[in-house]
Amino acid sequence: MIAHIDVNNFYVSCERVFVPKLEHRPVVVLSNNDGCVIARSNEAKFLGIKMGTPYFKIDYLIEKENLAVFSSNYELYGDMSSRVMEALEMFSPKTEVYSIDEAFVELDFDGDYDALTMQAYKIRESIRKWTGLPVSVGIAPNKTLAKIANRIAKKDNLGVFEMADEFIQNEILDQMPVADIWGVGRESTAKLKKLGITTALQLKHFDRRHARKLLTVTGARTVEELRGKSCLPLELCPPTKKSICCSRSFGAVVGRIEVLQEAMDVFLTRAGEHLRRKSLTANAVTVFFSTNRFSKSPQYRNSITIPLANPTNSTRELRDWTRQGLRHIFKDGYLYKNVGVILQGLHYESEETIRLYDEPDYVKDKRLMAAIDKIAQKFGRDMIRFGVEKHREQWEMKRELMSPRYTTKLDEIIEIH
Repeated sequence: MIAHIDVNNFYVSCERVFVPKLEHRPVVVLSNNDGCVIARSNEAKFLGIKMGTPYFKIDYLIEKENLAVFSSNYELYGDMSSRVMEALEMFSPKTEVYSIDEAFVELDFDGDYDALTMQAYKIRESIRKWTGLPVSVGIAPNKTLAKIANRIAKKDNLGVFEMADEFIQNEILDQMPVADIWGVGRESTAKLKKLGITTALQLKHFDRRHARKLLTVTGARTVEELRGKSCLPLELCPPTKKSICCSRSFGAVVGRIEVLQEAMDVFLTRAGEHLRRKSLTANAVTVFFSTNRFSKSPQYRNSITIPLANPTNSTRELRDWTRQGLRHIFKDGYLYKNVGVILQGLHYESEETIRLYDEPDYVKDKRLMAAIDKIAQKFGRDMIRFGVEKHREQWEMKRELMSPRYTTKLDEIIEIH
């Protein structure tokens, strides 16, 4: 059996763990630069706050409805996610991390449905005890049905819902719109609607060959999964990333190349850390930037991709190339809102070819990067930087309502007196 575990209102729940008085109070979390709502508590949903609502349209609710508003605290959310996934691996080594707040877990099943449900409740209670986060658990024979079971567990506040019996499956699928099925997008929904297929049960009985022709192999697999077969195995070893991107919108627009370059260097440093953490190298790098498309000021956006003669994961080497690229496409007279870098052509570090001419310098670089990563792991990011950051306050993302990073910053940890 497959269990789908999903943290309820993840960003909001992370904020509530460390501030218990937020329970039963409307809470929202904002996007980058405190732009719009990207997470809501159930109480906030009850007030009619929609996803994507601009912050300025709901700020009056802070006093009127005691609404709590937070900037995105990505450091906290990432660490809390890691704790949840580590906890799940204690129940089953066969765990697929699907997203920051979702995972699929394979559970042993010997025909005892009560024992299966009790195991799911134990998972739920343990994660709540160990991390403080509430989760919903859906259980079914495969990943597609487990996602549906989790939806019911979350929607009806059951916490756990087991959907192993085919009779129960058919009852639920008969009431579920086809658009709500995992993996069925807008275009597929429109195609199925033309054929009179509007419910999940109707899709279950759709001819597999026609499904493959109409919805490709992915659609055919979905049909088979609705029938109870398992066509989507757990990805216990995630596939190698095709690229790594790091970009942020600025808290204010910038017009000088040295400010844009400083922000780009910081984002490249983050991408380089991720690259080395996965033991990967890149053989191409892309630099891109743009002005604020919502502004009435002159618009300009551009990008450049630079193929590298030798694959590398050295931030210093990559920095030389990204700076050249930025200088090549930068234009004065514009106010820029974001910049970013993409590392492409990723391969495992073990597949690197031997360099002929600059091997000694690259060996030194690798030792330097290893030392920097070790210091960052022990003392935190930005303890060692490439160059002086003079203009950070001009481009840094605005997060005026961010909560403390309780689990990743020693100077922000909760103190008990």
